[in-house]
Amino acid sequence: MRTQMDLKQKKVLVVGTGVSGIAAAELLKANGIAFEVYDGNGKLSEEDVRAKSEAFSGCTVMTGTLPENAPARYSYAVLSPGVPTDSPEIDALRAAGVTIWGEIELAYAFSEGDVIAITGTNGKTTTTTLVGEIMKNYAKNVQVVGNIGIPYTSVARETRGETVTVAEISSFQLETVEHFAPKISAILNITPDHLNRHHTMENYIAAKERITQGQKEGQVCVLNYEDDVLRAFGETVKERLRVVWFSSARALSGGLYLQDQTIYDATGDEPRPVCTVDELNLPGTHNYENVMAATAIALAYGVPLARIREVLVQFTAVAHRIEYVAQIGGVKYYNDSKGTNPDAAIRGIRAMDRPTLLIGGGYDKQSSYEEWIRSFEGRVKALVLIGETAEKIAQTCARMGFTDYEFAGSLEEAVDICRRKAVSGDAVLLSPACASWDMFESYEQRGDLFKELVRNLKQE
Repeated sequence: MRTQMDLKQKKVLVVGTGVSGIAAAELLKANGIAFEVYDGNGKLSEEDVRAKSEAFSGCTVMTGTLPENAPARYSYAVLSPGVPTDSPEIDALRAAGVTIWGEIELAYAFSEGDVIAITGTNGKTTTTTLVGEIMKNYAKNVQVVGNIGIPYTSVARETRGETVTVAEISSFQLETVEHFAPKISAILNITPDHLNRHHTMENYIAAKERITQGQKEGQVCVLNYEDDVLRAFGETVKERLRVVWFSSARALSGGLYLQDQTIYDATGDEPRPVCTVDELNLPGTHNYENVMAATAIALAYGVPLARIREVLVQFTAVAHRIEYVAQIGGVKYYNDSKGTNPDAAIRGIRAMDRPTLLIGGGYDKQSSYEEWIRSFEGRVKALVLIGETAEKIAQTCARMGFTDYEFAGSLEEAVDICRRKAVSGDAVLLSPACASWDMFESYEQRGDLFKELVRNLKQE
């Protein structure tokens, strides 16, 4: 394990009792470290929390308001990603001198081996999954963790010196890293997202860029050359790290690029083809960028190009990201529930090659929808709106002259409206441009329901 601190002499507060909080508590308990548990949800009872996991048995459990005298008891607080770092409770802990860690930082302290860390506004899950598959084709012991749905803390004890951990890291998780030091980092892109949490773009960008802060001199950072924010960041960070660029718009020396429908690797002496886009099972320029990023990461780790190619040409889209569901009556249905912000949803629309009926709306992350609606032109024939942001999006549509929209009270109703409006040759796309938390527990739950509804249509 990497930790340099004797946590066994300290007391830790686990903040949040969801999947990440449970995994953090289990890791602490397995290592004999004293901890207490706090969940700000006042509707939860102590019994409710203990029922979630045996890890919560035998420790103090608090819910609702954190007692005023509590912060003085702890040396460290481990936050679940969904806990805002500027909440009054966290501010009180910080004021008491408590070191604030996230689940990623705790897992890193108790794990071994190399870490490859991937962040960005969009494409993280696809790229992380693809890198994971490439590494499994090369290394003997690979873990794929993080924001992808598997808490890093849940596998930390299983890692060894030869382990390669591929981690999808969100901006929420990066807010609380301290010693986290991936061997290879990647930032795929940065566009506005989670401004309800980070408040400003400057804060959001700073959180993303923290992925590199623990890296040692000469280690690798993979960046998107076509992202203005990252291009500027690369100029700064290249004084310390080796920057490998990828581009979907121009040939690059020393990086990966797309030209004439072929992806090239120019990290060596001469450019060499990696694959053509026709060989890939991933549609759209955004996915070609994901492939280039994954290839750059794998090459930097030392994976032979032949091993990389074997995976690239077999890899298919991950669930909930422009996922083909079915064709019914000549209409193709696609699940892009992971399109949880406007930029991601624009990528979903651009991947459609037929007139599209779009289902959008959901939890409000204080996003702006103008660019998303502008992308409808020539592609989206109708928009069906659901969720908390429905009225806000409708007002933006009306202001921008897009009038073919209507409201649905549920995802079931939205799918039925699309079924009735669609004709052979159309597509129906769930790509909400919003998070799911107003109506669903997660984007996965939303996407799974959409797929179930579509498959039920097929049986009618």
